[in-house]
Amino acid sequence: MKRKLLLLPALFLAGMTFAQVVELDAIEKIKKEGLENSHVEELAFQLVDKAGPRLSNSEGYERAVEYTLKQLTDWGLKNAAAEPWGEFGRGWEMEKSYVAMTKPYYMPFIAIPKAWTESTKGEVSGKVVFLDIKTEKDFAKYKGKLKGAIVAIKPSGTQEPTFAPDAVRFTEEELQRMAAPASRESRANNGNTDRMSEIRAARALSQKISEFIIAEGPALIIKGVNGRHGTLFTSSPRGYIKDTPEGIPELETAPENVNLMARLSENGVEVEIEAEVKTRFRNDDLQGYNVIAEIPGSDPTLKSEIVMLGGHLDSWHGANGATDNAAGCIVMMEAVRILQATGLQPKRTVRIALWGGEEQGLHGSRGYVNNHFGDRETMKMLPEHEKMSAYYNIDNGTGRIRGIYLQGNEAVGPIFNEWFAPLDDIVEDRTITIDNTGGTDHQSFDALGLPGFQFIQDPIEYRTRTHHTNMDTYERLEMDDLKQMAVVVASFVYSTAQKDEMLPRKKLKK
Repeated sequence: MKRKLLLLPALFLAGMTFAQVVELDAIEKIKKEGLENSHVEELAFQLVDKAGPRLSNSEGYERAVEYTLKQLTDWGLKNAAAEPWGEFGRGWEMEKSYVAMTKPYYMPFIAIPKAWTESTKGEVSGKVVFLDIKTEKDFAKYKGKLKGAIVAIKPSGTQEPTFAPDAVRFTEEELQRMAAPASRESRANNGNTDRMSEIRAARALSQKISEFIIAEGPALIIKGVNGRHGTLFTSSPRGYIKDTPEGIPELETAPENVNLMARLSENGVEVEIEAEVKTRFRNDDLQGYNVIAEIPGSDPTLKSEIVMLGGHLDSWHGANGATDNAAGCIVMMEAVRILQATGLQPKRTVRIALWGGEEQGLHGSRGYVNNHFGDRETMKMLPEHEKMSAYYNIDNGTGRIRGIYLQGNEAVGPIFNEWFAPLDDIVEDRTITIDNTGGTDHQSFDALGLPGFQFIQDPIEYRTRTHHTNMDTYERLEMDDLKQMAVVVASFVYSTAQKDEMLPRKKLKK
């Protein structure tokens, strides 16, 4: 298939003027090592199957930290450390989880305890009380009736059959639209204001419902969540924060399970449940940790400057966090392994970071940036801020790289254009868009005006099957895509480390 640069016209013309020198021999070495001697499958086994779920401050997260530190050190990286970034909060472990319908007949359910939920008081059983609260006036129907009860909450939305494929790649047309996006102002005014108001109102009501249920004191909450065909999307209260008041044990279940009970109940058939949840909190160390390691720069003048690459090591607990975001950590670890194995000696220091606490709000990367580069609240910068060239991130699943988001940094467009050119044989329809993307750790750097970038990745099953779900397992990883990503990232990191100047920055916001 033909490959073309999909850019805003100004960026394309700029690329004609400011061509960058690319070390083609080095890029070919990176390709050969990454595509012919890849370690991604071994990394995937260690981070996904062996470490298990990696909820921040959990035992699984600690296993992943221990492994990555040893592996990075064995590859010859320096200064490998579990670096504290600040207080995170309580760790949490699942020890038992079981729920089944026992009346009118026996049926086990697909369910996961909500993260940081408490244990039930042993096994609980009994009739199910359905909550149907649409406004605060509905609280009166249940006042005084929920003590010790098993409460069920129906899922929002519907679960019709899916006629579109779960796994997709970007088409050439979709990438073209991405390269020339509508202005952010037009998107903000395209009916989104009303939608955001609706979301805020729904969140406010949800908080009041939670407070009402806790005050009423049921024995267990069973909530139908988003998903279909056995896939369920997990979530969490803010129970990781120290001194969080005790809540109600809660199981999140596939929507089909709660819908079944609801239909039975609405048609006069009595429904009963038995369940047990056993969990354990970890309060011995409330600090959050990132994994940091370096390839020291080889140039006496430039080695004090830094090129960073990273992804978040933490995951949710419903599965093993394969695509979110073991995939990103596998790619970044493989990228630094490639640089080491090829014998290339980057002029600038290359620093890998595997972040903690991303799922609760980019905590690990924000804490790191605050400790090393500056405070985004006061915009008071630290000395390292001037030494930071770029940060590259992977956190959109297992899909191969198709391009990169510039985060509004127009000046880097022609540079990235040149760096993608020798990768045209593995990056199909390379796409560079001026647009921003959000929701992950490059934003922590971008907030301080530091060049921080997330690559454009094929979606595969990220939004349909794996992102925060009970199906985010080893089988959902596309190994050939991980190999391609590692080669692209290693090439970009190396080119950034070799460039005569650091990457241009956007104007620092007040």
